[in-house]
Amino acid sequence: MTRPLDGITVVSLEHAIAAPFCTRQLADLGARVIKVERPGVGDFARAYDSRVKGQASHFVWTNRSKESLTLDLKQPDALAALKDLLGQADVLVQNLAPGAAARMGLSFEALSQLHPKLIVCDISGYGEDGPYRDKKAYDLLIQSEAGMLSITGTPDEPSKAGNSMADIAAGMYAYTGILSALLLRAKTGQGSHIDVSMLESLAEWMGYPLYYAFEGAPPPPRTAASHASIYPYGPFQAGDGGTVMLGLQNEREWKLFCEVVLQDAGLAGDARFDSNAKRNEHREALKAIILATFASLNTAEVVARLDKAQIANARMNSMAEVWAHPQLKARERWQSVGSPAGAIPALLPPGRNNSFDYRMDAIPAVGQHTDAILRELGQGDEAIARLRAAGAI
Repeated sequence: MTRPLDGITVVSLEHAIAAPFCTRQLADLGARVIKVERPGVGDFARAYDSRVKGQASHFVWTNRSKESLTLDLKQPDALAALKDLLGQADVLVQNLAPGAAARMGLSFEALSQLHPKLIVCDISGYGEDGPYRDKKAYDLLIQSEAGMLSITGTPDEPSKAGNSMADIAAGMYAYTGILSALLLRAKTGQGSHIDVSMLESLAEWMGYPLYYAFEGAPPPPRTAASHASIYPYGPFQAGDGGTVMLGLQNEREWKLFCEVVLQDAGLAGDARFDSNAKRNEHREALKAIILATFASLNTAEVVARLDKAQIANARMNSMAEVWAHPQLKARERWQSVGSPAGAIPALLPPGRNNSFDYRMDAIPAVGQHTDAILRELGQGDEAIARLRAAGAI
């Protein structure tokens, strides 16, 4: 079947997570993604760990279905090859250090003079201007700057999210920005410049707590895995040591929770708990009542009662339990992709589409496609050998 981005070529000067996550999703939709890496070592994310058959967990997640081209862009011949490649590309994505791409003549302003249809997406920590432009930006630092740490954790200690939320947010907005630019180019015939910052991406995701603290109002308190303003809403331990997440949204559910789950219908009218505001105010007293009931039940029994009452609930799964999740298995979300170390499982992208199948090709070895790509650009065997001897590829 034809995929949405079949025929689109993306060149990416990428490392770590934000840009690779963006471009992998473009590859999922059929785009040809050429990943430019440093000769020998490649993307430094390849060395983050060795948990997946000797390969890094971050890297295998964000780099399937790509081609790897090694170029030492400090060498003129290698940079010239890249610029030749951009003449055949639709999109350039880069998340190099601030200003690095522009110093190599790879700014949108310079490239658009030669390639007016080219879409250029720059991903950075803070954006291309402003007082923070040149600051280094890692995920933890942006989670801090965007206020996520201030509302995440326990009352005693802030915590970062356990995944790279700022990188993921920036990668998602870069991805959707490029899709929008491709649609716009189909109407205007012109490329676009997309300037995505990690700070602005994560700040957008902070909309609720920002408005909750509108005009100097107190921000949401840190409540670990519980909700800051709705109760009961969060983790509760069953008698067998398992943890069940549950959440109540309205008074009808509160009455059902008392009748079916706690088996104490009279509790629904207790003056301490007859509105969400009161339940939130007296959460410690209510927590003690809930835990006393759950102490006599195992995890499955608690879930059964919650399901019977139609109260939203979930198990707090470990990574091993997510690997084996029955819903993912039933919907056949796991597939196999190739890699330099052999086949590994990979999740299909979210969102089934009955018009096409997602591209699920192999994760490349460093420089695996260098010779083939250079031959496409007209380089012969002798020229490629000279580049290799000079360490340019």
